[in-house]
Amino acid sequence: MKKEHKKYIKIFFKILFAFLAIYFVFTKIDFKETIEIFKNANLYFLFFALLFFIFSKIISSFRLNMFLKKIDIQISEKQNLKLYFLGMFYNLFLPGGIGGDGYKVYFLNKKFKIKAKKIIFSLLFDRISGVFALTILILCLYFLKFFFNYKIEIFIIFPFYIIIAYFLLKKFFLIKLIFFKNTTLLSILVQLFQLISAFLILKSININSEITSYLFIFLISSVIAIIPLTIGGIGSREITFLYAAELMNLEVQHSVALSLIFYLITVIVSFSGIFFNLKKL
Repeated sequence: MKKEHKKYIKIFFKILFAFLAIYFVFTKIDFKETIEIFKNANLYFLFFALLFFIFSKIISSFRLNMFLKKIDIQISEKQNLKLYFLGMFYNLFLPGGIGGDGYKVYFLNKKFKIKAKKIIFSLLFDRISGVFALTILILCLYFLKFFFNYKIEIFIIFPFYIIIAYFLLKKFFLIKLIFFKNTTLLSILVQLFQLISAFLILKSININSEITSYLFIFLISSVIAIIPLTIGGIGSREITFLYAAELMNLEVQHSVALSLIFYLITVIVSFSGIFFNLKKL
């Protein structure tokens, strides 16, 4: 089978899985009630949720530029930000063999004559840095919710986890301690801003109890959404919210509404990338 055919088959199955996942979720919830939640959402809170999501992406682009500079790609923050938003657009609307990361590799390789392999590893470690921060926040929320039962473990797991991550990055990417500290802090800031965005969405749909539980599921779903099973994580995130909400005795409709609203915010921000094409860059 030709490589191009495999690419289209992969795209087809991603779309199919996303469709089936969304269909399955809506068979498990009250669709009319979910629509009412959308209609009654507080636009004031949603506006600030959008702003915090945009801030998270701007900080994320700064973090990526730090990794690019490690391989001698000197690109301005403004130019890098345009490339970042363009990548978001391609990741969301042009999935498959060449998405946003593929265009970043193509553009940076062409402009700076740096080996594609080096650029790919930079993008990979940028992603790993984000997942690392996600897991730190997941552990934080978990221990926050059950702190009195796990008081000792929190002081054992965190330092151990951070030390392992540092030595792995040092081994494979020659990361120095100061660089590791700076990128980790930026990654945590990125995820905190997205967590604030999720919190504001919860406030917009009038959720005032079990906030920690909803945010915990949100972080778990963010990790699941990274797995390239669907287009832009749509479907996989909603499935996670559905089952996790049932498991933790939360409002399923509101959980799914949080997921869908966050996805819509992602779509809106990603659409801004359409204004940045490769010629302008």
